[in-house]
Amino acid sequence: MIDLKRLREEPEYRRGIERKRVRDGLIDEVLEADAERRLLAQEVDGLRARQNAASKEIGNAPPGERPAKIETAGRLKDELSAQEKELQAADARLRDLGLQVPNPADASAPDGGEDEGEIVRVVGDTPPPPPLDHAGFAEAMGFVDTARAAEASGSRFAYIMREGALLELALVNYAMTAIVGHGFVPVVTPALVRERTMEEAGFFPTDRAQVYDVDDGELFLLGTSEVALSALHRAETFTPEQLPARYGGYSTCFRREAGTYGKDTRGIFRVHQFDKVEMFSFCASEHSVDEHERILAIEEEIVTGLGLPYRVVNIAAGDLGPAAAKKFDIEAWLPSERAYREITSCSNYTDYSARRLGTRVKRAAGSRLVHTLNGTAVAVSRMLVFLFEHYQQPDGSFEVPDVLRPYTRFTNVVAAERR
Repeated sequence: MIDLKRLREEPEYRRGIERKRVRDGLIDEVLEADAERRLLAQEVDGLRARQNAASKEIGNAPPGERPAKIETAGRLKDELSAQEKELQAADARLRDLGLQVPNPADASAPDGGEDEGEIVRVVGDTPPPPPLDHAGFAEAMGFVDTARAAEASGSRFAYIMREGALLELALVNYAMTAIVGHGFVPVVTPALVRERTMEEAGFFPTDRAQVYDVDDGELFLLGTSEVALSALHRAETFTPEQLPARYGGYSTCFRREAGTYGKDTRGIFRVHQFDKVEMFSFCASEHSVDEHERILAIEEEIVTGLGLPYRVVNIAAGDLGPAAAKKFDIEAWLPSERAYREITSCSNYTDYSARRLGTRVKRAAGSRLVHTLNGTAVAVSRMLVFLFEHYQQPDGSFEVPDVLRPYTRFTNVVAAERR
């Protein structure tokens, strides 16, 4: 939820919203609804004071004047009831409109859309394509079976098999070990959450089309564990000493991938179900920029440990999600496409979801909203795609990255037909 006071009073706050994808006229509709709601609230407060005063006058009035006083108090009560219903409707309208307004883009996010992010740095050399792309190699190795998964579940699902399954578990352990070493508390989150939780995390109503619902909309499957992690401190107030509060969530994630028909159909680059390790931080507002850089550095450490060449991109304002004020993507080199593709991201939501959650920190002069941040430690299916190409050997085998060997207990895998 946005800060309505700042929207009314700070032109730059509005400008930050307008730099993102926002429906024409929405901001003006919100301001009009806000003005109407504040006027009605003043009228209700005034009527309530008059009705209370009139009720007190009944007991103090002489017997002969009481019928008139009772009539006046009753009329005011009826007026108050009607105005309160109007105020409730105005509250609901403002809330519905306000939930559609994105968090303002940070001034350091470049202008533009999907292809106009700012390249912050490039790390590592870019090798040529291997003999097989990730999909062909995974099939030849017996690591992935999408054909049988399509029979069982439909397109964009996969069986991860044999050593591929062990590589998946190794990636989870590697990433979780890394972030725990940086002070993140490990959490296995629920995979189902309430609608309220989706809304407070900043995903509803905008991203509803991407989410699977069950029980007729009573519960929703996570698209990322950050949703469940955000609710850990719903309606709570931290002491300054408790911040930053850092959590590392593991969950299976589910996404409809609406709007991606025909994209990345080969292999497991873009699937409906995948495992992910996610970092999530609650911190004081004055520290969120540093916390964002810290999360990015951990992501780079994980990708570097896996030996992947990559670049860091400061995402343009028009390509930011509704909740993010700023986002960095790490794009790793995918040799078969001769291109960088997103492998992790990390976002600073500032106080956007904290306002919905009611999560605050104590201050000497009262309490203030915290800032929330999140970042991918590893999205396993997508990470496997890059490993299948970068660690494919000339003899057709797969060499396990050094950092995963303590978890796999094997170093090399030959193709399925050669076993």
